[in-house]
Amino acid sequence: MSMSRRQRTRAVRGVQYGVLALVVAAVAFGANWGEIRRAFFDLDVAQAQFPDIITTALVNTVVYTLLGFGFGLALGLILALMRLSSVPPYRWLATAYIEFFRGVPALLVFIALGFGVPIAFQVVINQYVTVMLALGLVGAAYMAETIRAGIQAVPKGQVEAARSLGMSQGRAMRSIVIPQAFRIVLPPLTNELILLTKDSSLVYLLGLSLGQYELAKFGRDALNENRSLTPILVAGLCYLIITLPLGHLVRRLEARTAKAR
Repeated sequence: MSMSRRQRTRAVRGVQYGVLALVVAAVAFGANWGEIRRAFFDLDVAQAQFPDIITTALVNTVVYTLLGFGFGLALGLILALMRLSSVPPYRWLATAYIEFFRGVPALLVFIALGFGVPIAFQVVINQYVTVMLALGLVGAAYMAETIRAGIQAVPKGQVEAARSLGMSQGRAMRSIVIPQAFRIVLPPLTNELILLTKDSSLVYLLGLSLGQYELAKFGRDALNENRSLTPILVAGLCYLIITLPLGHLVRRLEARTAKAR
């Protein structure tokens, strides 16, 4: 007797739940919980990370992220406008930039700016400037495409109406198109902010002083000092303090955008 589609779906789901239950049971009964507690949940080690992990590492992570996001957003807007330009060289330059920085790992950008540029040009670059440039250059490549899509999503009739009222193309873009485009792309831009928050962990490559540590570097040094993975877990929870509210904000913005449509 053949099963209906609904019955097959229920059967497959039942098998999936059964496999999941077996995996959970195997982990629960097979794991060495004493060793796990010692490695990941050492309360004495966790308490020793405070308040520095908040007042220094968490604050620095937020500062690095905001610096990179601000620079990347400004550069991304310029690149988006260049991609939409009627001047071919502008489009070519913007396209080359976007394809290059979307294809190159952020790790290499940090190394190039942190070590390559100072050696090549015999200059000393402030650490905060280096972080801003590295995060911003990579983030701009992604934000440019997001902003470009937002600009193209604005109905062309609005620009034509503005031009009929005597507005120049530039003024219509500044006053009408770009504000609407940013409202459209706000959720994906917030997602980019979350990604930059995690990319800020690459700052450790620059050899920071103690007062410049971000969460990943702080947790890594504490791990080496205490021979425990607890500091890494605490650092991960601190990242969640930043990213979970941002993720909730993205969902709220997406819901609001969907209602507006």
